[in-house]
Amino acid sequence: MKRLFMILAGLGAFVLYNAFYTVGEAQQVILTQFGKPVGEPVTEAGLKLKTPFIQDVNRIDKRILEWDGSPSDMPTKDKLYISVDLFARWRIVDPLPYFLRLRDERSALSRLDDILGSETRNAVAKHELIEIIRTTKNRVPLKDPTLTNAGDVGGTDTNNAVGTLVPIHKGREQIEQAIFKAAADKVKVFGIELLDIRFKRINYNASVEPKIYDRMISERRQIAERFRSEGNGEAARIRGNMTRDLNRIQSEAYRKVEETRGEGDAKAAEIYSSAYNQSPDTAQFYEFTRTLEAYKSIVSADSTVVLSTDSDMFKFLKNIKR
Repeated sequence: MKRLFMILAGLGAFVLYNAFYTVGEAQQVILTQFGKPVGEPVTEAGLKLKTPFIQDVNRIDKRILEWDGSPSDMPTKDKLYISVDLFARWRIVDPLPYFLRLRDERSALSRLDDILGSETRNAVAKHELIEIIRTTKNRVPLKDPTLTNAGDVGGTDTNNAVGTLVPIHKGREQIEQAIFKAAADKVKVFGIELLDIRFKRINYNASVEPKIYDRMISERRQIAERFRSEGNGEAARIRGNMTRDLNRIQSEAYRKVEETRGEGDAKAAEIYSSAYNQSPDTAQFYEFTRTLEAYKSIVSADSTVVLSTDSDMFKFLKNIKR
């Protein structure tokens, strides 16, 4: 009798164990009977009762969950292939359609991959690259005042001033919001609330990166050549001005020297004249000294001079006493 009582007590404990279940603070439960949901979803935490052995407990997370997509290559409106890496945050707000349509989190992530990937492709294909990478349309770039009128630093327009940005109409934030709005409507039918999405990384496709870099290098070289050309032109202008100023200064200096020399010669002639014209003897002495200076400049050790006897230069020679 005691043994039977122990068996019945054990069976009763086993039945009670299967009749009660707990719901955590971060959980919600769908009860299924023979694989089909029964009753309303259980969203309140606590100890709950179910039909033992017949009903099964399917726990569903109600915390904020993360979706981290894989980088995907897609074309922009200006035909540039880029690799876009997106992430999102979501939660299950209606567990019954979620359970009926998806069953588990793995299926939900797979469906998010399809929906968010599709909407991201649609949004990227409708906008140019500059729209996707720029955060706001009113951002003012930093400019170097010494590099004006030398081409766009972004390489998009070498006729504009350095630091000029291509105008945009939306920007990355509005594109993210457009993807969010389109995807949020589609995931509602699965009992999912999409909370937020963001671009995590945007990069050029690996196959086009070398071409992009080559183009950027070519554009920077064009800008550098323009700088060099303008610098050489400015250097030539400076050298021309310098040569002109130097010639003008030298010309003025030469004129001043000649004027000073002329004034000096005139003054010297005046002094000589006043000195040697005081008497016939001084005039004769002056004539003598000037003739001797002429001899010095004309006659050397190897010179042969032929003079007539009535020349002015010979008259002093014929009076020399041997």
